[in-house]
Amino acid sequence: MNTQEISDRIELKELVDLFSNYSDTKENDKQIALFTEDGVVNIINDGKVSFTLNGRKEIFNAFSSSMDEYSSVFHMSGQQTVEFVDDTHATGVAYNYVVLVKTDENNKVVTTNEGVRYQDKYEKVAGKWLIAERNSNFIWHTEDIK
Repeated sequence: MNTQEISDRIELKELVDLFSNYSDTKENDKQIALFTEDGVVNIINDGKVSFTLNGRKEIFNAFSSSMDEYSSVFHMSGQQTVEFVDDTHATGVAYNYVVLVKTDENNKVVTTNEGVRYQDKYEKVAGKWLIAERNSNFIWHTEDIK
């Protein structure tokens, strides 16, 4: 492994972690800047694509509204593996543990826990790694109501 590959791996890990951080703080403008202009997000539930978001504007609109009902959002990034296709393209898999907290119509606190596996395609644009495609595979979830 040469120094450029080490540097690229560190940058790609930070890219994935920043995605989670900005999701937690609901900084969607910063979050969508992590995608290429024509980036794609596929939301996968039960092994099937539920919907697809195309381009930064569509991703921003969906991400902005999807977290409105939650008072707290928490992502814990786990392992990440990366394979380089060439100097400007790579693929990767990253795992996240996600906790979402909201108050329901009965004033009960609902905590949702999710296991998410991201399958990504990355592209280096103007010297910076970005997410070109993210397949967000929601593997499992549980809910707790108090």
